[in-house]
Amino acid sequence: MPVNLSAPVASDLHPVAGVRIGVAEAGVRKAHRKDLTVFLLDEGASVAGVFTKNRFCAAPVQVCREHLQGSQAIRAMVINTGNANAGTGADGLLRARATCAALAEHLAVAPEQVLPFSTGVIMEPLPADRIAAGLPAALADAQPDHWARAAEGIMTTDTLPKAFSRQVQVGGKTVTITGISKGAGMIRPNMATMLGFLATDAALAPELLQPLVRELADRSFNRVTIDGDTSTNDSFVLIATHQAGNAPVTSLDGADGQALRDGLLAVAQQLAQAIVRDGEGATKFITVRVEGGRTGEECRQVAYAIAHSPLVKTAFFASDPNLGRILAAVGYAGIDDLDQTQIDLFLDDVHVAVKGGRNPAYREEDGQRVMKQSEITVRVVLGRGDAADTVWTCDLSHDYVTINADYRS
Repeated sequence: MPVNLSAPVASDLHPVAGVRIGVAEAGVRKAHRKDLTVFLLDEGASVAGVFTKNRFCAAPVQVCREHLQGSQAIRAMVINTGNANAGTGADGLLRARATCAALAEHLAVAPEQVLPFSTGVIMEPLPADRIAAGLPAALADAQPDHWARAAEGIMTTDTLPKAFSRQVQVGGKTVTITGISKGAGMIRPNMATMLGFLATDAALAPELLQPLVRELADRSFNRVTIDGDTSTNDSFVLIATHQAGNAPVTSLDGADGQALRDGLLAVAQQLAQAIVRDGEGATKFITVRVEGGRTGEECRQVAYAIAHSPLVKTAFFASDPNLGRILAAVGYAGIDDLDQTQIDLFLDDVHVAVKGGRNPAYREEDGQRVMKQSEITVRVVLGRGDAADTVWTCDLSHDYVTINADYRS
């Protein structure tokens, strides 16, 4: 069961002017499940994206990069689940391009104006013919308020759809921000095995979109980890339709730019944290906060060492306050000149270690009380400087092994 996460309520998700979404059953891998989603964007929309750093990236990732670097504006996206179209070589590229061409023909746009996304099983041929056959139904279903349906339509091993929405004031106008994501396993930074789609009707300078989507990813999806595996298909896309009626935002440093950035980041972090809360077999949501570092990079280095450790994660699953495992992870994180006598460790409100040694006031029953909670914060103070950073992770349970052992069956 996901950790303190519930399915989105469709009426809570604000439509974004200039975006319509349709969902259909194409039988990509299994019959009678929503597995094909299309996003239709009004003319004038701007699109930017960031993708997996896995060098063995999937065919749709390669095609998306090509189309985003082209000169033609993106007008649509086609997303399938059940098949990742990864590890498929030149044939996979042909099939990804075929899905773009099929949707483009329906919309009377160029294939280069369509972005393809796939998620699912790796090293199987993409059934592009089934996707093409399912497009008329998806197009007929397209409506501005189908965000909840889309969140369901992009799921793989997720147990719940993930969607969030909010509205902020920018330049005296109400700006809408709505997004969906999927992901539950094969999760680590740069990026998780996830798809994320975030849209706003705010008007902003198109040249701000790419640095903005990179910043949003770095502060949300690149701060989560479940199992330390980086997938082949990870994609996070930001869409701006420019239809909110606000004076265009030309800088992210001013009041309007900051309000828009804060709203987008809040939704992106909700989507990223929802992936961890729905991690395969997860029973606990864990925030790892590292403070007192010389740089943010070394704080993240320590935080990920803790968050990736199977010994730490299994201890959390068992509610076992074997907290020496956390200190060990801090020690092997790779900071060569780390002074262990400056390190403090906290488990929520419990001060576990002082200056590198057990706090004389610490009692194991206090640690166990925290370990039994569904939401836990680990805070490490390095005593080296003023930098800090945070990552989010979950525990590692028996169900994680079961889910991944049975994934293709």
